[in-house]
Amino acid sequence: MKTPRIIYLFYYLKKLDWKKFRLFLNYASDRTARSKGSLLLDNFKSVLVYNISILDYFYFRFFEKTKSERRNWAGTGYLYEYQLKMNPRQARMVLEDKIQFLQHFGPFFRRQYSDIQTVKSDPDLLKQLMENPSGRLVLKGSRGQVGAEVEVIACKDFSPSDLIDYMVEKDYDLLEEYVVQHQSVMALSPSGLNTVRVFTQIHQGEIHFLGARFRISVNSPVDNMGAGNLAAPVDISSGRLSAPGVYSDITKGDEAIHPVTGQVIEGQVLPFWEEVIDLARRAALHAPANRSVGWDIAITEEGPELIEGNHNWCKLLWQLPVKQGLKYELERYL
Repeated sequence: MKTPRIIYLFYYLKKLDWKKFRLFLNYASDRTARSKGSLLLDNFKSVLVYNISILDYFYFRFFEKTKSERRNWAGTGYLYEYQLKMNPRQARMVLEDKIQFLQHFGPFFRRQYSDIQTVKSDPDLLKQLMENPSGRLVLKGSRGQVGAEVEVIACKDFSPSDLIDYMVEKDYDLLEEYVVQHQSVMALSPSGLNTVRVFTQIHQGEIHFLGARFRISVNSPVDNMGAGNLAAPVDISSGRLSAPGVYSDITKGDEAIHPVTGQVIEGQVLPFWEEVIDLARRAALHAPANRSVGWDIAITEEGPELIEGNHNWCKLLWQLPVKQGLKYELERYL
């Protein structure tokens, strides 16, 4: 039974980022010359009619779109229901818990990793992890989402005992060897690990690709759009970035050139692309109870490296870079 959309509306109000809401509302009012009251009424009606969130209204630029255009967008409520159907709660834990994910997908990794309990009892393993070639470690909370509870540290700044104490203090329970990205990716943006998200769908036993997006860090140690970074669409057949990078912040324009490094975004071809697609395909088949997953894949000098899988993959990352509502892509699988 579907949740009534009026309950979604109250949930969105409870969780609303009011600072962002006011920024977007002012921007939309200035751009359209419509009153804030008119936009607010249209926003709430759209939540109920199109199954979107309050902020989706701005992210999708509904204030500039017709009713027929609005129907094409997969919003928060719609995607929540879709992903719950495709990825049942009992199957999600292998993706949701990062420790379980690493254990289940162990054959897909080159990097070393460990949970905190293991390194507490195995000093030699901790020493080995701290002496990895990158000189860095990634500390994580195993249940963190959208880049939260992630920190990159320099191993030289910690003794083994200090590192354990720091993890306990910060509530990190997982550490991984830092992944060094391919030189061409590093040239585009060196501040963080830039990953490709490949969206897969299992339908009648076959793997279908819903698209791919390249997440580009902008002076950030993470590459999530929600942290202020860029994303660009990737041509699934060639690995070519097919458009400029976009922000989720509607007050910012697209970036044809990286604002920090000056590297051209559109036209870049990601290395090892066939291997990236093959890795996503194999990963999807390794957890088939989750039928619709967004796979985050880094590209190193040795080839692609699986970072994580997302059962609750982002509707913004999927649709904003192509400036198109893609709900029709999902409806064929229902």
